[in-house]
Amino acid sequence: MTTQAEQARRLRALHAQPPLVLPNAWDAGSARAIETAGASAIATTSAGVAWSLGVSDGGGLSMAAAVGAIRAIVAAVSVPVTVDIEAGYGDVSAAVTAVLEAGAVGVNLEDSTGGVLDEPSVHASRIRAARAAAVAFGIDLVINARTDTYMFGDGTGTMDRAALYAEAGADVLFVPAVVDAPTIRTLAAHSPLPLNVMAGPGAPSVPALVELGVTRISVGPAITARAYALATAAATELLKTGTYDTLA
Repeated sequence: MTTQAEQARRLRALHAQPPLVLPNAWDAGSARAIETAGASAIATTSAGVAWSLGVSDGGGLSMAAAVGAIRAIVAAVSVPVTVDIEAGYGDVSAAVTAVLEAGAVGVNLEDSTGGVLDEPSVHASRIRAARAAAVAFGIDLVINARTDTYMFGDGTGTMDRAALYAEAGADVLFVPAVVDAPTIRTLAAHSPLPLNVMAGPGAPSVPALVELGVTRISVGPAITARAYALATAAATELLKTGTYDTLA
Protein backbone atom coordinates (compact mmCIF):
# COMPACT_ATOMS: atom_id res chain seq x y z
CA MET A 1 0.00 0.00 0.00
CA THR A 2 1.33 3.45 -0.92
CA THR A 3 1.96 5.65 2.09
CA GLN A 4 0.93 9.27 2.29
CA ALA A 5 4.59 10.32 2.36
CA GLU A 6 5.16 8.38 -0.86
CA GLN A 7 2.14 10.05 -2.46
CA ALA A 8 3.57 13.44 -1.51
CA ARG A 9 6.86 12.54 -3.15
CA ARG A 10 5.01 11.34 -6.26
CA LEU A 11 3.09 14.59 -6.54
CA ARG A 12 6.24 16.66 -6.16
CA ALA A 13 8.06 14.55 -8.76
CA LEU A 14 5.23 15.07 -11.27
CA HIS A 15 6.03 18.81 -11.26
CA ALA A 16 9.55 17.97 -12.43
CA GLN A 17 8.18 16.10 -15.47
CA PRO A 18 5.79 18.53 -17.20
CA PRO A 19 3.08 18.62 -18.12
CA LEU A 20 1.10 17.75 -15.01
CA VAL A 21 -2.44 17.78 -16.40
CA LEU A 22 -5.24 17.90 -13.85
CA PRO A 23 -8.88 17.54 -14.98
CA ASN A 24 -10.38 18.78 -11.71
CA ALA A 25 -12.66 16.48 -9.70
CA TRP A 26 -15.51 17.39 -7.38
CA ASP A 27 -16.49 14.13 -5.68
CA ALA A 28 -15.35 10.53 -5.32
CA GLY A 29 -17.11 9.40 -8.50
CA SER A 30 -15.61 12.10 -10.69
CA ALA A 31 -12.17 11.49 -9.16
CA ARG A 32 -12.44 7.79 -9.96
CA ALA A 33 -13.50 8.57 -13.54
CA ILE A 34 -10.60 11.00 -14.00
CA GLU A 35 -8.10 8.49 -12.64
CA THR A 36 -9.51 5.83 -14.98
CA ALA A 37 -9.04 8.25 -17.89
CA GLY A 38 -5.32 8.24 -17.11
CA ALA A 39 -4.66 11.15 -14.73
CA SER A 40 -1.46 10.82 -12.73
CA ALA A 41 -2.90 12.91 -9.88
CA ILE A 42 -6.26 14.29 -8.82
CA ALA A 43 -6.92 17.97 -8.10
CA THR A 44 -10.19 19.18 -6.66
CA THR A 45 -12.15 22.30 -7.53
CA SER A 46 -13.64 24.08 -4.53
CA ALA A 47 -16.46 25.41 -6.71
CA GLY A 48 -17.30 21.92 -7.91
CA VAL A 49 -17.19 20.47 -4.41
CA ALA A 50 -19.48 23.26 -3.21
CA TRP A 51 -21.98 22.67 -6.03
CA SER A 52 -21.94 18.93 -5.41
CA LEU A 53 -23.04 19.63 -1.84
CA GLY A 54 -25.74 22.08 -2.90
CA VAL A 55 -24.03 25.26 -1.71
CA SER A 56 -22.55 28.24 -3.50
CA ASP A 57 -18.90 28.77 -4.34
CA GLY A 58 -16.86 31.44 -2.60
CA GLY A 59 -17.92 31.06 1.02
CA GLY A 60 -20.74 28.54 0.91
CA LEU A 61 -18.49 25.55 1.57
CA SER A 62 -17.46 24.94 5.17
CA MET A 63 -14.11 23.45 6.08
CA ALA A 64 -15.81 20.41 7.60
CA ALA A 65 -17.80 19.76 4.42
CA ALA A 66 -14.72 20.24 2.24
CA VAL A 67 -12.70 17.82 4.34
CA GLY A 68 -15.47 15.22 4.15
CA ALA A 69 -15.40 15.40 0.35
CA ILE A 70 -11.61 15.22 0.32
CA ARG A 71 -11.60 12.13 2.51
CA ALA A 72 -14.01 10.37 0.13
CA ILE A 73 -11.95 11.36 -2.91
CA VAL A 74 -8.67 10.14 -1.40
CA ALA A 75 -10.31 6.83 -0.51
CA ALA A 76 -11.60 6.37 -4.07
CA VAL A 77 -8.31 6.73 -5.96
CA SER A 78 -4.76 5.39 -5.88
CA VAL A 79 -2.99 8.51 -7.19
CA PRO A 80 -1.90 11.60 -5.20
CA VAL A 81 -4.62 14.13 -4.37
CA THR A 82 -4.13 17.90 -4.19
CA VAL A 83 -7.02 19.98 -2.93
CA ASP A 84 -8.41 23.48 -3.30
CA ILE A 85 -8.89 25.02 0.15
CA GLU A 86 -9.72 28.52 -1.13
CA ALA A 87 -8.08 31.03 1.25
CA GLY A 88 -7.84 28.55 4.12
CA TYR A 89 -11.34 28.82 5.62
CA GLY A 90 -10.22 31.39 8.15
CA ASP A 91 -7.63 29.10 9.78
CA VAL A 92 -4.96 27.88 7.39
CA SER A 93 -3.13 25.76 9.96
CA ALA A 94 -6.30 23.92 10.93
CA ALA A 95 -7.38 23.50 7.31
CA VAL A 96 -4.04 22.08 6.20
CA THR A 97 -3.88 19.72 9.16
CA ALA A 98 -7.42 18.53 8.42
CA VAL A 99 -6.78 17.86 4.74
CA LEU A 100 -3.54 16.06 5.57
CA GLU A 101 -5.45 13.91 8.03
CA ALA A 102 -7.89 13.18 5.19
CA GLY A 103 -4.97 11.94 3.06
CA ALA A 104 -4.32 14.83 0.65
CA VAL A 105 -0.72 15.77 -0.19
CA GLY A 106 -1.12 19.16 -1.90
CA VAL A 107 -3.16 22.31 -1.51
CA ASN A 108 -4.21 25.35 -3.52
CA LEU A 109 -4.26 28.56 -1.50
CA GLU A 110 -5.69 31.71 -3.10
CA ASP A 111 -4.81 35.32 -2.38
CA SER A 112 -8.29 36.82 -2.59
CA THR A 113 -11.34 36.79 -0.36
CA GLY A 114 -14.82 37.89 -1.33
CA GLY A 115 -13.68 38.79 -4.84
CA VAL A 116 -11.03 41.22 -3.56
CA LEU A 117 -7.26 40.76 -3.71
CA ASP A 118 -5.60 40.48 -0.33
CA GLU A 119 -2.37 42.22 0.49
CA PRO A 120 0.58 40.06 -0.63
CA SER A 121 1.91 39.89 2.93
CA VAL A 122 -1.41 38.40 4.09
CA HIS A 123 -1.14 35.55 1.62
CA ALA A 124 2.54 35.03 2.37
CA SER A 125 1.51 34.51 5.99
CA ARG A 126 -1.02 31.90 4.88
CA ILE A 127 1.67 30.05 2.94
CA ARG A 128 4.04 30.08 5.90
CA ALA A 129 1.25 28.75 8.13
CA ALA A 130 0.48 26.00 5.63
CA ARG A 131 4.13 24.98 5.41
CA ALA A 132 4.53 24.96 9.19
CA ALA A 133 1.42 22.79 9.61
CA ALA A 134 2.71 20.33 7.01
CA VAL A 135 6.15 20.16 8.63
CA ALA A 136 4.52 19.47 11.99
CA PHE A 137 2.43 16.73 10.36
CA GLY A 138 5.50 15.23 8.69
CA ILE A 139 4.37 15.50 5.06
CA ASP A 140 6.21 17.34 2.28
CA LEU A 141 3.10 19.21 1.18
CA VAL A 142 3.01 20.70 -2.33
CA ILE A 143 1.69 24.26 -2.01
CA ASN A 144 0.15 25.79 -5.13
CA ALA A 145 0.00 29.53 -4.47
CA ARG A 146 -2.85 31.03 -6.48
CA THR A 147 -2.76 34.71 -7.30
CA ASP A 148 -5.89 36.41 -8.64
CA THR A 149 -4.10 39.45 -10.03
CA TYR A 150 -5.54 38.79 -13.49
CA MET A 151 -8.91 37.56 -12.28
CA PHE A 152 -9.63 40.76 -10.35
CA GLY A 153 -7.25 43.19 -12.02
CA ASP A 154 -4.79 43.72 -14.82
CA GLY A 155 -1.98 41.51 -13.58
CA THR A 156 -0.05 44.31 -11.91
CA GLY A 157 2.28 42.99 -9.23
CA THR A 158 2.04 39.33 -10.25
CA MET A 159 5.78 38.69 -10.20
CA ASP A 160 6.28 40.66 -6.99
CA ARG A 161 3.68 38.42 -5.39
CA ALA A 162 5.30 35.34 -6.91
CA ALA A 163 8.67 36.22 -5.37
CA LEU A 164 7.11 36.80 -1.97
CA TYR A 165 5.09 33.57 -2.13
CA ALA A 166 8.16 31.59 -3.17
CA GLU A 167 10.11 33.00 -0.25
CA ALA A 168 7.24 32.06 2.08
CA GLY A 169 7.43 28.42 0.99
CA ALA A 170 5.15 27.96 -2.03
CA ASP A 171 6.10 25.35 -4.63
CA VAL A 172 3.99 26.39 -7.63
CA LEU A 173 2.49 29.66 -8.88
CA PHE A 174 -1.12 29.40 -10.07
CA VAL A 175 -2.33 32.28 -12.27
CA PRO A 176 -5.94 31.76 -13.41
CA ALA A 177 -7.76 33.95 -15.95
CA VAL A 178 -4.81 34.06 -18.37
CA VAL A 179 -5.22 32.25 -21.70
CA ASP A 180 -3.26 34.31 -24.26
CA ALA A 181 0.07 32.86 -25.33
CA PRO A 182 2.27 35.98 -25.03
CA THR A 183 1.23 36.61 -21.43
CA ILE A 184 1.64 32.97 -20.48
CA ARG A 185 5.11 32.86 -22.02
CA THR A 186 6.14 35.98 -20.10
CA LEU A 187 4.78 34.64 -16.83
CA ALA A 188 6.54 31.30 -17.26
CA ALA A 189 9.82 33.00 -18.15
CA HIS A 190 9.83 35.31 -15.15
CA SER A 191 8.16 33.25 -12.43
CA PRO A 192 10.46 32.01 -9.65
CA LEU A 193 8.15 28.99 -9.37
CA PRO A 194 6.75 26.45 -11.87
CA LEU A 195 3.65 27.91 -13.50
CA ASN A 196 0.10 26.52 -13.27
CA VAL A 197 -2.54 27.94 -15.62
CA MET A 198 -6.26 27.25 -15.85
CA ALA A 199 -7.02 26.14 -19.39
CA GLY A 200 -10.23 25.62 -21.31
CA PRO A 201 -11.91 26.71 -24.55
CA GLY A 202 -9.90 29.55 -26.07
CA ALA A 203 -6.67 28.58 -24.34
CA PRO A 204 -3.68 27.04 -26.12
CA SER A 205 -3.60 23.24 -26.27
CA VAL A 206 -1.67 21.25 -23.68
CA PRO A 207 1.35 20.76 -26.00
CA ALA A 208 1.32 24.47 -26.82
CA LEU A 209 1.19 25.38 -23.13
CA VAL A 210 4.19 23.17 -22.46
CA GLU A 211 6.06 24.93 -25.26
CA LEU A 212 5.20 28.24 -23.58
CA GLY A 213 6.83 27.00 -20.37
CA VAL A 214 3.81 25.89 -18.34
CA THR A 215 4.34 23.04 -15.87
CA ARG A 216 0.87 22.40 -14.46
CA ILE A 217 -2.46 22.62 -16.31
CA SER A 218 -5.87 22.48 -14.66
CA VAL A 219 -9.41 23.37 -15.75
CA GLY A 220 -11.03 24.55 -12.50
CA PRO A 221 -14.79 23.96 -12.31
CA ALA A 222 -15.30 23.69 -16.09
CA ILE A 223 -15.96 19.93 -16.17
CA THR A 224 -18.27 20.17 -13.17
CA ALA A 225 -20.22 22.98 -14.79
CA ARG A 226 -20.69 21.00 -18.00
CA ALA A 227 -21.78 17.92 -16.06
CA TYR A 228 -24.43 19.86 -14.16
CA ALA A 229 -25.51 21.67 -17.33
CA LEU A 230 -26.13 18.30 -18.95
CA ALA A 231 -28.11 17.11 -15.92
CA THR A 232 -30.24 20.26 -15.98
CA ALA A 233 -30.88 20.06 -19.72
CA ALA A 234 -31.74 16.37 -19.66
CA ALA A 235 -34.04 16.74 -16.67
CA THR A 236 -35.77 19.77 -18.19
CA GLU A 237 -36.43 17.95 -21.46
CA LEU A 238 -37.72 14.85 -19.68
CA LEU A 239 -40.06 16.81 -17.41
CA LYS A 240 -41.35 19.28 -20.00
CA THR A 241 -41.58 17.29 -23.22
CA GLY A 242 -41.20 13.70 -22.10
CA THR A 243 -38.39 13.10 -24.62
CA TYR A 244 -34.78 12.01 -24.26
CA ASP A 245 -32.83 13.71 -27.03
CA THR A 246 -30.38 15.31 -24.59
CA LEU A 247 -29.33 11.84 -23.49
CA ALA A 248 -28.74 10.55 -27.03
